[in-house]
Amino acid sequence: MCGIVGYTGRESRAVEVLIDGLRRLEYRGYDSAGVAVIEDGEIAVRRTQGKISALESLLSQKPLTGRVGIGHTRWATHGKPSTRNAHPHRAGKTVIVQNGIVENYTELRVELEAAGREMSSETDTELIAHLIDEALEEGDDLLTATRKATARVQGSYALGVLCEDDPDHIVAAKNGGSPIILGLGEKASFLASDIPAILPYTRDMLFLRDGEYAVLSPDGVQVVDTDGRPVDREPKAIQWDPVSAEKGGYDRFMQKEIFEQPRAITDTIGTRVLETEGNIDLNGIDLSPEAVAGIRRIYMVACGTAYYSCMVGKYMLEQIAGIPTEVDLASEFRYRRPILDESTLILPVSQSGETADTLAALREGKAHGSRVLAVSNTRDSTIARESDDVLYTQAGPEIGVASTKAFTTQIVAHYLLALKMGIAAGRVGADDAHSHVSQLLSLPRMVEQVLQLDGPVREIARRYFKAPNFLFLGRGIMYPIALEGALKLKEISYIHAEGYAAGEMKHGPIALIDENMPVVVIANQSPVYDKIISNLEQVRAREGRVIAVASDGDDAIADKANEVIRIPDLGEYLTAVIATIPLQLLAYHVATLKGTDVDQPRNLAKSVTVE
Repeated sequence: MCGIVGYTGRESRAVEVLIDGLRRLEYRGYDSAGVAVIEDGEIAVRRTQGKISALESLLSQKPLTGRVGIGHTRWATHGKPSTRNAHPHRAGKTVIVQNGIVENYTELRVELEAAGREMSSETDTELIAHLIDEALEEGDDLLTATRKATARVQGSYALGVLCEDDPDHIVAAKNGGSPIILGLGEKASFLASDIPAILPYTRDMLFLRDGEYAVLSPDGVQVVDTDGRPVDREPKAIQWDPVSAEKGGYDRFMQKEIFEQPRAITDTIGTRVLETEGNIDLNGIDLSPEAVAGIRRIYMVACGTAYYSCMVGKYMLEQIAGIPTEVDLASEFRYRRPILDESTLILPVSQSGETADTLAALREGKAHGSRVLAVSNTRDSTIARESDDVLYTQAGPEIGVASTKAFTTQIVAHYLLALKMGIAAGRVGADDAHSHVSQLLSLPRMVEQVLQLDGPVREIARRYFKAPNFLFLGRGIMYPIALEGALKLKEISYIHAEGYAAGEMKHGPIALIDENMPVVVIANQSPVYDKIISNLEQVRAREGRVIAVASDGDDAIADKANEVIRIPDLGEYLTAVIATIPLQLLAYHVATLKGTDVDQPRNLAKSVTVE
């Protein structure tokens, strides 16, 4: 949530770089946007409520030129969306942008106002600007002033700071779950909240860690620790192709990312599957028989879509590996005081690797001596760095706010973990291992096959997009897929949708069903097929409109449903991935027919880095 970008270089292209970077970060927040540029020795600020297009319109009327600047796109925490609360924020000669939240906001505001400081916004960010400006007035340089100010801030933050008295430099600071990425260019340095923002300009990047600061100049970047001591760290060469962060001919990023799933799944499987041996190699992660024997319990912790992937993972880990597994919402995990010790494996799952609640759950586990094995899509993220081991998905950049390929690649990662642990525990023999591996290697082709249903699903969406409510039903491993299908629909179409375990329908949701209620039922061939058909009949008896996701070859279901979407079967576990695809397509087409902003749905941000 919230995106920041910065540029300092020898060329007067600050506004060009900032606007381009903000466009690539707009998925992180779009309540308001702004830039600050040092122009003729003074900092000039342009900001406005709304999306980047509104800021561009303002800049066309009031242009800026300069070679040093910072920009911001906001997802509101303190203070409603407005031009007044838009970043950057100024105090004296200091201007800053922030991603994060100041927890001791009230205390600091009272103190600063008592000292005669006048606030021009409702935001917590402005307080940090005043704290830095106070230190500058006492004679400190910009880096020291930023260090002193942030020492008084409780919470998470990622900062970019400009000062008129130091016109060549940008100071950056990081603490908590808010990311800061530093780009090293030729006679230029860059600052961003996420890699795609600066990938067109450089592949060489540094990732700021908690408690660290950086001074950016046209000649390079200097990183220091909390005490101001230099930190020597080699930059990482990012291998993403800049084109992969663009739409690539699709109408929207979400559509592109749905269709990228065969490639993303293939890359996540990668060389980790040894087909001839029927074994799994997880890039050096120690899941030997001895290590697995020491795991008494697994806690999977995540938020949103990643949480539903964990619910799928629970089935796999318990049934394949035989290890008791619990799934927790990361935002609730540490508050319920879970029983943790050295025999517990914490498995945090986060696409960005920066999700604040998931990071807090990770730290709770480590504080009790538990081993942490993360699943993430982002290298060098905070969660990745603080975990003992990381199993990286290879989804590539996911720009659309509503997660698609991150979800399916997370399920693949859970499957790899379950197989590896099941083999190590002696629960999966050679023949079964070969069968599992064969199914996994078939998965990308099966997903490609289901994506060919895009046209028929669009026609189904056309018949139902005006419905005010949807119900999604599933049983067993398909229950979390139903939850994910409902989440996708409400995220991007703003239609009220609920996902339910089908057996629970008669305990409440059945009261909602009438001729106006579309009910999506995942009714593939499975050990609970007869049960789900019974639930489907209960919907039909109340004149509900049934959209069935069924297995190829199930001809009988055509008489029981208004619409049928047929998918191939790939065994008990991986069919969950295949069943996800038509639900993503349904949500996408319903949203486009309703005319909503699919890639940037209202009130949502891609990466939630505050609690």
